[in-house]
Amino acid sequence: MLPQEIIRKKRDGASLASDEIAAFVAGLLEDTFTEGQVAAFAMAVYLNGMTRDEAVALTLAMRDSGHVLDWSDLPGPVTDKHSTGGVGDNVSLMLAPIVAACGAYVPMISGRGLGHTGGTLDKMDAIPGYRTQPDEALFRRTVKAAGCAIIGQTADLAPADKRFYAIRDITATVESVPLITASILSKKLAAGLRSLVLDVKCGNGAFMASLDRAAELATSLVEVANGAGLPTTALITDMNAPLASAAGNAVEVGNAVDFLTGAHRDRRLEDVTLALAAEMLMSSGIAATPQEATARAQDALASGAAAERFGRMIVELGGPADFIEKKDAHLPKATVARPVLAGEAGFVTDIATRDIGLAVVELGGGRRRAEDTIDPSVGITRIVMPGDRIEKGAQLGIVHARSEFEAEQAAETLRRSIRMTPKRPNVPETILQRIVTRP
Repeated sequence: MLPQEIIRKKRDGASLASDEIAAFVAGLLEDTFTEGQVAAFAMAVYLNGMTRDEAVALTLAMRDSGHVLDWSDLPGPVTDKHSTGGVGDNVSLMLAPIVAACGAYVPMISGRGLGHTGGTLDKMDAIPGYRTQPDEALFRRTVKAAGCAIIGQTADLAPADKRFYAIRDITATVESVPLITASILSKKLAAGLRSLVLDVKCGNGAFMASLDRAAELATSLVEVANGAGLPTTALITDMNAPLASAAGNAVEVGNAVDFLTGAHRDRRLEDVTLALAAEMLMSSGIAATPQEATARAQDALASGAAAERFGRMIVELGGPADFIEKKDAHLPKATVARPVLAGEAGFVTDIATRDIGLAVVELGGGRRRAEDTIDPSVGITRIVMPGDRIEKGAQLGIVHARSEFEAEQAAETLRRSIRMTPKRPNVPETILQRIVTRP
């Protein structure tokens, strides 16, 4: 099948047959499509879109381009969640052990930071000894022993997507909804899941800033996933403020341990974590109603079972046995910790969330280039939230940096990012919308 004929058909707005899409993915995998041809195909899809059937065919073909995991030997349901990314989004670190403590298995294959958003894998790398790239045997042992494992994508899972994404990244076609959908879901299907929950972020700290765009992506993901045989629901959640009061790698891990042990729980973070846990428990068949699912998740936290699962996962993957009890002794600490003080009193009304994420990148907590090394110790903690009443001279947050100069740069960004008014604002809901399969 000639590559140029497939490109021409999609360029002219026609729908591709499943064998044509399979031929394109084979060309990706075998390198028989040139980079220019892949780029032309991506642009044709970007401009003309795809039908649901086309997106399902692309997703399944990319799933089948590599190894597909099989968890049929596990005695319980296998489930996972995917987030489109944000600032202070450490939900996975609590969610996986909460759901595992309720009887499900969560083989969570996560990614690294992208742009201003933090990556779950980068956070786990802050834990000494923790292996984010284990072999499959260790991955399986950890999931069986702890009920969950948070690791990185292996080279043999959906390898066609890796080449396709690299070309999309340099041809301004990353934002194509059907291509985003196929990229996300091909990897999740390759992970051998039996159900999936999606957290699609919306707001000034998200890739999808408007609710309409977030709903478009969430609907595409849910419909294509279900079309591919993977029961899936999605929540659209607010990202007009950091989700946790910490942004960075080690500081978000510390925040997650505090959440699991009950030492401290940010309200917005708790809302999203429990809502996603409830979705996962219902979609996996463990709970029948939102009320039952939420109660089970809360019990897993209150009993300490979720914290125990997290600690066991860390040990199985090479981390310290006393990490939960002594996280502060194990997590790296920045040289400088500078409080950022409010110049006036008032209520926090707006936060430029993306700017806070970029400040963490500038501190060294993210990457400007793919090959950059991350400093896990830097970040910002105790970030105020919309609706908080702040007195003049009170803390807006604490910057953790490698030098006084970098600390001052980040402190200035944090000050500019937080807008206050004399009157208490209306604080938006954290859970904005639920997306399910259309009848």
